[in-house]
Amino acid sequence: MKLIGLIGGVSWVSTVDYYSYINKGINEQLGGLNFANCIIHSLNYADIVKNNESENWDATLMMVTKAALGLQQSGAEAIVLCANTMHIIADGLVKNIQIPVIHIASATATEINKQGISKVGLLGTRFTMERDFFKDKLKEQGITAILPDDDERAFIHDTIGNELGRGIFKPETKAYYIDVMKKLVDRGAGGIILGCTEIPMLIKPEDMDIPLFDTTLIHSKAAVEFMLG
Repeated sequence: MKLIGLIGGVSWVSTVDYYSYINKGINEQLGGLNFANCIIHSLNYADIVKNNESENWDATLMMVTKAALGLQQSGAEAIVLCANTMHIIADGLVKNIQIPVIHIASATATEINKQGISKVGLLGTRFTMERDFFKDKLKEQGITAILPDDDERAFIHDTIGNELGRGIFKPETKAYYIDVMKKLVDRGAGGIILGCTEIPMLIKPEDMDIPLFDTTLIHSKAAVEFMLG
């Protein structure tokens, strides 16, 4: 089994899911008392949010590079960034370290293609929805992403940081997200990407009658495949 390094804390509540999914995935494959061989570096969420809101991606890259180099020096053979938005700096990180970064958007695109879907709705932080780093990985695999409108993107971004990232899950917030997803379906989405690692804690597969792509779970499965590959 390969050793992987997880960079989490963004937020800690979804990093818990990564740890759980990866350990369960290893055990499902190997059985017995086999569980994940991994190291976690958990960042201070407040530092990342400060950098995000000021769009100081260089500061985030420096912070994440330092963490990744520490994991690499400890024997990690790949890095998992436990957040969608952090993948803004993934390409830069790859240049700064000597081990691969398992990309969340590439793994998600592969899962979407398995279901033969070419157009999906994308939910996430405003950075994930509005910048190209995630959508470009989808395009590479022939997938088009459609987005909520301006007000909806603002609401989703705000609630991710101020509610979901703090472990707060309100029924009225869930209802709003479901309404947004239904509008995306009306515009042609054949599935919805839950493109923030906190969203799957609010929205469940049974909430919609089309495929929902849980990026936390998909990314964790890709990590397991790498570890056992």
